[in-house]
Amino acid sequence: MNAQADIPRLVREIRKRTGLTQEKFAAKLGVTFPTINRWENGRAKPSPLALKQIEDLLRGMGEQGRDLLAGFFKVEE
Repeated sequence: MNAQADIPRLVREIRKRTGLTQEKFAAKLGVTFPTINRWENGRAKPSPLALKQIEDLLRGMGEQGRDLLAGFFKVEE
């Protein structure tokens, strides 16, 4: 799976699993609410730095984020 192609699904799924609103997810990543909204709607893609933060967030989720980490970031399970 190409991570860049499916960012909207990745962002929505992380928010669903963590129970975060777009606003809270934005704050956690240090970006603005409109940025998260654009990512989820496919109108913008995260910067390399933001992608690294998303990857780190998934790592911090442990088992709950393992499948997303493997699917989107080509990390060994």
